[in-house]
Amino acid sequence: MSVVKNIEIIAESKKSWEDAAAEGVKAAAKSVKNIRSVWVKDQKATVSGSKITSFRVTMALSFELK
Repeated sequence: MSVVKNIEIIAESKKSWEDAAAEGVKAAAKSVKNIRSVWVKDQKATVSGSKITSFRVTMALSFELK
């Protein structure tokens, strides 16, 4: 039987939402092992003037406990 735990993380990128998600998983993998899935729950962008300056995602990250 497997036991899976979920945590919520927020990650940011200057490039895109996809990059923010990838960077979040990369950073989480430094301390969380056995990551199985990610659910992007929310996306936000910050704007300066009329230009998007950063992309932010809130993700639920699932990992298997060993």
